[in-house]
Amino acid sequence: MDGISDVAVGVKRGSDELSMYNSPNSGMSSISDGASNGSDSKKLRVEEAPPSRVLHIRKLPNEASETEVIALGLPFGKVTNILTLKGKNQAFLEMGTEEAAITMVNYYTTVTPHIRNVPVFIQYSNHKELKTDAGNQRTQAVLQAVSAVQSGGSPSSDVQEALAAASSPVLRIIIDNMFYPVTLDVLQQIFSKFGTVMKIITFTKNNQFQALLQFSDPVNAQQAKLALDGQNIYNSCCTLRIDFSKLVNLNVKYNNDKSRDYTRPELPAGDGQPSLDPSVAAALTKDSNSLLGKIPGALNPLSAAAAAAAAAGRVALAGQAGSSGVLLVSNLNEEMVTPQSLFTLFGVYGDVQRVKILYNKKDSALIQMSDANQAQLAMSHLNGQKMYGKIIRVTLSKHQTVALPRDGLDDQGLTKDYANSPLHRFKKPGSKNFQNIFPPSATLHLSNIPQDVTEDDLRLLFSNAGGTVKAFKFFQDRKMALIQMSTVEEAIQALIDLHNYNMGGNQHLRVSFSKSTI
Repeated sequence: MDGISDVAVGVKRGSDELSMYNSPNSGMSSISDGASNGSDSKKLRVEEAPPSRVLHIRKLPNEASETEVIALGLPFGKVTNILTLKGKNQAFLEMGTEEAAITMVNYYTTVTPHIRNVPVFIQYSNHKELKTDAGNQRTQAVLQAVSAVQSGGSPSSDVQEALAAASSPVLRIIIDNMFYPVTLDVLQQIFSKFGTVMKIITFTKNNQFQALLQFSDPVNAQQAKLALDGQNIYNSCCTLRIDFSKLVNLNVKYNNDKSRDYTRPELPAGDGQPSLDPSVAAALTKDSNSLLGKIPGALNPLSAAAAAAAAAGRVALAGQAGSSGVLLVSNLNEEMVTPQSLFTLFGVYGDVQRVKILYNKKDSALIQMSDANQAQLAMSHLNGQKMYGKIIRVTLSKHQTVALPRDGLDDQGLTKDYANSPLHRFKKPGSKNFQNIFPPSATLHLSNIPQDVTEDDLRLLFSNAGGTVKAFKFFQDRKMALIQMSTVEEAIQALIDLHNYNMGGNQHLRVSFSKSTI
């Protein structure tokens, strides 16, 4: 912070900066904190400072701004001063009242606060108030902006975004690594833990599943963001990325599986959208709420929510026709499509067991995945994508399995069994590949590149697949790279043609979609 040196609080070091607020929940009785704040590294006896309206915040990420630190305190009351110690990754935050500070510390002992996805530590300070240089204009500007927001005014532009954010009841949620389908009801289950969820709208943007979710009160939105940002809904996948929306009110026209206004159950379902089957809706509300009460050890907000989400997911799936692992793909380019090309593309989202191009309707195929979740995942990512110039349709099939042709019957190679294929990406339980599943994108991730292969070799290879290479970047070890094609369709084509391509010396190229751009 300009104008305030560390000396401002340097006099009062000791237990204040280096102790950990020793609550029964913190699980830490002594701490060696040398690494994080530059003091001599030695074990310190933890002294619990008595409650104070000044809070000491440690382990801040380097780039944390004052507004982000202030936002931690906003839901609990007025913030009256702040002092950041940049070199030490620490800050002091002064609340308007001791009650506000106590509420804040109690809340953050059960829910770890995060700034920029980094967990930070909060404890009472030995200071009873912060004396900072009143001439420091930046601090004053930030604090004035905060009080303006809290009394309903409008803050100055440099801090407007972060602070306005903290007073919006609407969250924007992006789900990364969406390995299992995340429904509107799953989101409602998880977020209603923090307050009344009034409206949700879900949509896909930039090939990512996103949602806007409105709470009845901005404080609930703030608490949900602090608790859930960066958490996984299911084990090691479906990661929540949460920030505040610039909208303060959502306008929901239809109640269906894409959007819902919980305050207006009379809304129509809208064109071509299935409204929620009443029995499924009843099962969802009944099961999930009782589940939340039944889970042992569900103190951590997400363990209860995840279990409820899992239940909601199961109930929703059971309510749909054919929750088998078989997909029906239609509107294929019948001149070009082969079982192998479908195996390669659908194999990005799960392990394809069998493929059957229909004999009497060669623009359609049945694809059997390992399980219903993989089928859902492939369907959510590939329905509506372009393959060989045609927009393909992917739905769940009523078939439970794909039958192989009877012995001795030649079906012209239209049915293929891939059960023992060495090319399955997800054979190993908990495979890293589960965490690298992304929607089709123009940028491809290449791995297993031999040492002697150059950028020019790869550019040539990919442009020969019939596309235009827009950009290329090697990773440091040169075994991996990103290559950007000019369209998503070209990238899909290149993946089909070049995944498992023999680069010589029996090294086969691995190709998958990337979430990065170059």
